[in-house]
Amino acid sequence: MGTKKMVVLAGYETVKEALVNNAEEFGERGVLRIFMNMDHGNGIAFSCGDNWKAMRRFTITTLRDFGKPFDNTLILNAAVANIIVAILLGDRMDYDDPQFKRLLILTNENVRLLGSQMVSLFNIFPFLKFFPGSHKTILNNVKELCDFIRRTFVKHLKNLDENDQRSLIDAFLVRQKEESGNPNSYFHNDNLTQVIRNLFSAGMETTSTTLRWGILLMIKYPKLQENVQEEISRVMGSAQPMYSHRGQMPFTNAIVHEIQRFSDIVPLNLGHEITKDVTFKGYFIPKGTYIILLLTSVLKDMTQFEKADEFYPDHFLDSKGNFIKKEAFMPFSAGRRACAGETLARMELFIFFTSLLQKFTFRFPSGVTDVDMTPVLSFTNSPKPHMICAEPRF
Repeated sequence: MGTKKMVVLAGYETVKEALVNNAEEFGERGVLRIFMNMDHGNGIAFSCGDNWKAMRRFTITTLRDFGKPFDNTLILNAAVANIIVAILLGDRMDYDDPQFKRLLILTNENVRLLGSQMVSLFNIFPFLKFFPGSHKTILNNVKELCDFIRRTFVKHLKNLDENDQRSLIDAFLVRQKEESGNPNSYFHNDNLTQVIRNLFSAGMETTSTTLRWGILLMIKYPKLQENVQEEISRVMGSAQPMYSHRGQMPFTNAIVHEIQRFSDIVPLNLGHEITKDVTFKGYFIPKGTYIILLLTSVLKDMTQFEKADEFYPDHFLDSKGNFIKKEAFMPFSAGRRACAGETLARMELFIFFTSLLQKFTFRFPSGVTDVDMTPVLSFTNSPKPHMICAEPRF
């Protein structure tokens, strides 16, 4: 890619051998110019070394501590975003709040622009930073997001109660105070800003996009939608869906997994980098090489999924209708750099999806008989805009 050598790994066996069996050698984050300019090496998504280890350990622990229930009746994008907002800030934002709407717009625009040709060129030819283009829009959006985040945690600092930590920001600020005498501490404001921005972006975009795919697939395959609703009615009735229900709902669990596999939200994964010289699959790869692990080649690997190019929930069911795990199910990547929010995302997807199908039946608008499943290609695979109808079930 320009003057930078990159190695692409494809297929389940190859990607697994790199991420799992050679986790140490393939475990560093490969950073492109646009992400370096966005995060400056801070945060969790694109940081490296000990800084990444410290931020990941803190983030996973804190997300686990601050998981909470949420209202499931509002529009997908804002509803999903408000879950991570509640964890990060300690309170939800009003859906009519202009600031909240602005945060959603900025985040959505950045995800869309990250897949643009100009950003790809900027990653190869950094001198293009002096020219106008989508890379400049992204960085301006990031600045606006970071300014909002800094204003927010300044408010938290003024009202910080170390004995009553209500958010990830509170937990970070307490840890920052504890390490105030350590000049090498990673708990500084720049890391806090980027961790929050990383989690807000990742916590909103991928989950809401997966749910959009799920609704479209249920419209396209109404018989599968009926089967899911039958299982929902039999297991939970009108009760509030809980993540613990999934063990009693193999068909719905299989549907959710197949939605993730089929929708293939992050086909290129996030880049990795070789930590030391390594011989892999008979090839010598020098330290520092940028590695692209094609998750799409894993999720669509025909040696692992019988009908890889089709939506086929039986991929995750045995002959008796029991749910089965698949090692090649890697929408969250794998190894050391697997998604830090995987547990939260799994809970969100299952609870949102079952809540929606418990309360509504989704169908085509009058006069529409099919849906175009071709994705809009950007940094993530998202469905094209569609008009849908939701009929209350009760």
